[in-house]
Amino acid sequence: MTQFAMVIDLNRCIGCHTCSVSCKAKYGVPADQGRAWVKRLGPAKTSEGISHTFYPGLCNQCGRPECVDVCPVPPISVQSTDLQSGRTVIQEAAATWKDALTGIVLNDRDRCIGCGACVEACPYGARYLNPVSGENRKVDKCDFCIELLAQGIQPFCVETCIANARIFGDLEDRTSEVARYIERGAVQLSSRQVNLNPNVFYYGRKKDIVLLQKTSIPQRKT
Repeated sequence: MTQFAMVIDLNRCIGCHTCSVSCKAKYGVPADQGRAWVKRLGPAKTSEGISHTFYPGLCNQCGRPECVDVCPVPPISVQSTDLQSGRTVIQEAAATWKDALTGIVLNDRDRCIGCGACVEACPYGARYLNPVSGENRKVDKCDFCIELLAQGIQPFCVETCIANARIFGDLEDRTSEVARYIERGAVQLSSRQVNLNPNVFYYGRKKDIVLLQKTSIPQRKT
């Protein structure tokens, strides 16, 4: 089994927005929405000193995705393919599901009914309803550019990052660069209140990680 993951190195990120803008251009994302985004954090005082950093965000491809649990569309059988080995399995999937062999959370726009339940369930704000004509009220979000992965190409935000701040790979491969970053201390944006085992990680100076966690860990909606 593969679990694709991404590490964002805050020591490298310069907040240029190339990742988010190129993603909008490639996928026709509305100007007020985003499959990917970059937020400026600080300058602000932290317990580790003054921090000024960025929060590049995207779908976290959670290990326990709540968006999947709330989808009301009746499940059907779909075929999943391991993009590295070519192995296939059949799994049950609603209009949104976690792919069994890549670990990516996917959407089926043809089957999506636009109810917005998954949008509301995502604590990271990583989903939106696309109002574009012809796709009225269809959910969209980052899927790690799975169509590019199938061609052996990395996600578009990784390809276009001018600072090489985004590192992508298989978390299950202990020799991968993402796995090495996690061994060095890359962290998830999760807490005791919201812990969905996200597969996007952040690495950086301690003061920057403190500010990122203070401002950007999702809170449970009430």
